[in-house]
Amino acid sequence: MTSGDALSDTIRPFTRWLALVILPFLVAAVVLLYLLPTTTDKLFAWTIAPPLTAMFLGSAYIGGICFFTGVARSRRWHSVRHGFAAVVVFSTLMAVATVLHWDRFHFGHVSFVTWALLYLTTPFLTLAAVLFNWRADPGESADSTARVPWAPRVALGILGLAALAFGLALFLFPVDVGRHWAWEVTPLTGRIVGATLTLPGMVNLWLFIDARWSAFRWIFLAQIASLVFIAIAIVFRLGDLQWTRPAAGLFVAGILVSLAAYSAFFVVCERRARAAGPADAAHR
Repeated sequence: MTSGDALSDTIRPFTRWLALVILPFLVAAVVLLYLLPTTTDKLFAWTIAPPLTAMFLGSAYIGGICFFTGVARSRRWHSVRHGFAAVVVFSTLMAVATVLHWDRFHFGHVSFVTWALLYLTTPFLTLAAVLFNWRADPGESADSTARVPWAPRVALGILGLAALAFGLALFLFPVDVGRHWAWEVTPLTGRIVGATLTLPGMVNLWLFIDARWSAFRWIFLAQIASLVFIAIAIVFRLGDLQWTRPAAGLFVAGILVSLAAYSAFFVVCERRARAAGPADAAHR
C-alpha cells in the first residue's frame, strides 16, 4: 500500500467519536441484560422472557463492545468496515421492531428513553460513518497482508448466508418461525433474536469478496466473544430451552461448533498474519 493509500484508508474522526459514544450504552445494556436478565421487568426498556433471550441479546452487545473498541483503536477503515454494514442492518431492524411493538415498552422509564433514542438514531449515524469513509479503502495487492484461506472463506460465507436468511425469516415471520425456535419467543423478542442473527450473517458474506485477514480480525474477535458468552448463557439458562423442539439441540450444537470453528479460524489466520511480518501489523 502506498503512502497515499494509507492516508485514504485512515478512519475518519467522526467514526472514532461515534464508537466512543456508543460504547457506554453497550456496557450499560450488558449489565442489565446479561448480568441481570431476570430483572428486565423493572430495569429495562421492556420485559424480556425467558431470561435466555436477554442474555442472548446481551452477548451480542458484548461482541459490540469488542467491535467498537476496535473501531476506536484501529487506524485503518478497512479493518472495521465490514462490521459497519452489519451494524447498519442490525440497528435498522431493531428500530423497526421497536416501532412495530411500541406498546410493549415501558414508557417513561429511563431505559426505554435510552433504547428509543439509541435505535432511532443509530441506523442513521452508522450509515453516515459508512458514507464518510466510503472511499477510504483503496484495496491492497495480494501480498500486502495475510490472506484468509479459500476453504474457510467459503464455509463461513455459507454459514453467514444461512444465519442471515434465518434471521430475516424470524424477523419477518416471528410467530410462524418463532414457534420452531429453540426457546419461547414473542413477536417482539422473535424479531429481536432475528435481528441479532443477521450480525454474523452480514459479516461473513464479505468473505466471499474480501480475502484480507486484516479486514476481519477485529470483527471475528467480536464474534468469538459473543459466542463465548452465549455458551455461558446456555449453561446458566439451560431450563429455558424447549428441548422438545429440534431447534434447541441444533442451537446448542451450532453454538459449540461455531465457537470451536471460529476460534480455530482465528488462530490459523493470526499465525498467517504473524508470518507476514510487520507489513501485516501495519494494517491493524
